[in-house]
This record gives sequence, structure tokens and C-alpha cells, in this order.
Amino acid sequence: MDCLVMEWATRVAETELSPVLSRRWAHTQGVTVRAAEIRHLLSRTDADLFIAAATLHDVGYAPRLAVTGFHPLDGARFLRDEHGADERLVRLVANHSFALLEAEERGLREVLEAEFPLLEDQLLVDALVYCDMTTTPDGERTTAEERVAEIRGRYGDDSLVGRFIRRAAPEIFAAVGRVEEALAAQSRRG
Repeated sequence: MDCLVMEWATRVAETELSPVLSRRWAHTQGVTVRAAEIRHLLSRTDADLFIAAATLHDVGYAPRLAVTGFHPLDGARFLRDEHGADERLVRLVANHSFALLEAEERGLREVLEAEFPLLEDQLLVDALVYCDMTTTPDGERTTAEERVAEIRGRYGDDSLVGRFIRRAAPEIFAAVGRVEEALAAQSRRG
């Protein structure tokens, strides 16, 4: 991954989201800013991959890409099939923010797992959760607790997304906590 890939990721996300989903585009831009701020936790190769994934994580919300209505799966398929994107990038997009739990709610878990197995790099996966779940729909900073509460309020506790986010909340908070611990440890080391 390099600057060209990150420029490509920005161009693709902006093209797909900005004209039709301006708020989703604002969220995406905020997530990308968070990713740039914590990239130093990762190796150079992983940092570039991570920022590209942060930029593309919600591309599947674009109406023209919404085949299944499950944005992680639709976005990953689009990136794989139309762009031939890096396999690790596609797997991060497909599995961002505990998507397997939502896929289960939608009856798509086996499909998601078969097409896009979860990456085993815990810090990389956690870092994407951290950036997504500490960014408001408008791209501003927030806490993971406030973000989960906002999602529950927007969708309702009895909705599919509401059920998913309630199930995922402990995992989200744990992932955010691990990243915050890594940031604090790095800060202490100077």
C-alpha cells in the first residue's frame, strides 16, 4: 500500500458516497482522520492498509452497491469485483466493527465468513473498530459509549441493527479499550 492506494480509496469512497449520502461521507472522512491519527500503532504496510480500509469501510452503503442491503458485504464485494482490491483490505471492510454479529442477525454470517474470513491481526481489526466507533455520523469525535447509544437511538432497540449493536457493544468497548491501552503505552514509552 502507498499514497496512490490511499488516493484511490479516497476517490472511490467520495465518488460513491458524497453525491448521494453526504452524512455518510462526513462520517467516513472523520473515520479516516482518526485512522491517520493512530496509524503509528501499526507497521508502515499495515498503516497504509488501515487508512484505506477506514476510508472505504462504509462504501457499501452507496445505493448503487446495495445488493444484499448489508453494507460490509456489499462494499467488500464491490471492492473485490469492480476494483480487484487487496484481499486484506477487502476482508477488513467486510468485517469492520463486528460485522459478523450483524451478518448473523441478517442470516448472512456463513456467506460473509466464507467469502471474507476475518483477519487474525487483532490490533489492525481493533483499530478500525476504534476509529468507526469513536466518530459520529457527522464525522466528529465521540466516545464509543455515546456512539453505541446514538446507533441504538437512531435505529431502535428492537430493530435488526439495534439487536446487533446491543450484542456487539461489549466487544466494541473491549476493542476500543485495547486501542486506548496501546496508545497510552506508546505515549508512556515516549
